[in-house]
Amino acid sequence: MAGLRRHSVLAVVVLLPLLLSATSDAAHCSTSAQGSSLVRNISELPQDNYGREGLSHITVAGSFMHGMKEIEVWLQTFSPGTYTPIHRHSCEEIFVVLKGSGTLYLASDSHGMYPGTPQEFSIFSNSTFHIPINDAHQVWNTNEHEDLQFLVIISRPPVKVFIYEDWFMPHTAAKLKYPYYWDEECLKVSRKDEL
Repeated sequence: MAGLRRHSVLAVVVLLPLLLSATSDAAHCSTSAQGSSLVRNISELPQDNYGREGLSHITVAGSFMHGMKEIEVWLQTFSPGTYTPIHRHSCEEIFVVLKGSGTLYLASDSHGMYPGTPQEFSIFSNSTFHIPINDAHQVWNTNEHEDLQFLVIISRPPVKVFIYEDWFMPHTAAKLKYPYYWDEECLKVSRKDEL
């Protein structure tokens, strides 16, 4: 009996930190709006770069994290010289530039074989721009001295992203990334086995 108790105590000592860690990592995930607070402090929300040097991403209001059904809002910051991959998705996207400047590349030919040569637009603090559904695009922080920070609002979350190696990669060869990096942990938590 004493040996069994000792093993039980040892199991609790070893497993408890692992269980608490898994619970705290998933604690920000919610499948309903009831699971998240109505008023949140942005500085207390999870922030990560998801393995991409120079990126800071915060999901302000998300489908998996906060139970949003129609829109999702992110706060993203890119350090000088960093950029998004060339990508497209089947949702509308609006950017509100809070600080910094950079360049938007947008290929509006979603009906061709590949995105093609993109149009180039300067973006700057207090500007806003809209990305139509399925238009390939990329955002660069081309300012050498200042971070580029913006709010991103997307429709129809969660986002399914198709990533291109270059502007002339065929649409059929683009790589699907779903769930996207910031949704991975919550999607693992919220998926339930039907059996």
